[in-house]
Amino acid sequence: MSTATYELLAASSDAVNVTVAFILGLVIAGALIAAVRIGMRVMERESDRPRAEDQPHLPSSGAVHEEREVREPDEIPLNDGGTPRLMPYELHHSGSRRGDDQSRRRWMPGSSGSFGGGGPGHV
Repeated sequence: MSTATYELLAASSDAVNVTVAFILGLVIAGALIAAVRIGMRVMERESDRPRAEDQPHLPSSGAVHEEREVREPDEIPLNDGGTPRLMPYELHHSGSRRGDDQSRRRWMPGSSGSFGGGGPGHV
């Protein structure tokens, strides 16, 4: 190619750039329109939104409140002189008894509450 050809291509590149940008804009706009139509079809196939009467309601007795209680673990019997040991399937869920002391455990005064926190620890 000669220098004249390069000059001709350089001069006409403005028109080519505008045409390419216009075509790309049309392609992007068409893709967006197609995406909206596909989304509308998907929404039409979905089930209807629940009505107000389908929503859960409070029971007639009122709101149910949280209940806290301290549970005690069941002691595992020790193996006394030759009796067979307990197998895991012979144990039941731990913590099944209500504790006698129902007061909440609190931090001890003077303890830092963390390992390496610099406090004197449990005194």
